[in-house]
Amino acid sequence: MLHLNKHNNMNFLTTQNKNEAVVKTNVEKLDASNASELKAELVLLNKNGVNNIVIDLSATKYCDSSGLSSILTANRLCKDTNGRFVLCGLQDNVSKLIQIAQLDKVLSITENEAQAIEVIHQ
Repeated sequence: MLHLNKHNNMNFLTTQNKNEAVVKTNVEKLDASNASELKAELVLLNKNGVNNIVIDLSATKYCDSSGLSSILTANRLCKDTNGRFVLCGLQDNVSKLIQIAQLDKVLSITENEAQAIEVIHQ
């Protein structure tokens, strides 16, 4: 039986199943006003033994360096615990920023959540 824990606040919705979680953003801008909140959520998941994380940015149209920092935090936490991190649902502006920062060479990126879950289960 699938055991799901859901906890959400206004900016992020987290669905957790054992050692994997999907964090969906509910923010149009992932920036200094909310990136620390995302980072805190990721650290909490990691402390609770979750080492496979998907961040779904399909609701997010803009991301700044603070947002990128929280994404890189997720990547590092998963790597450090032998897990996987996948980013999905990138809108054009966010995708361009990730390419400019050359993070597309570092991060696993898929088009949607279903593909991201497949990558985690490989």
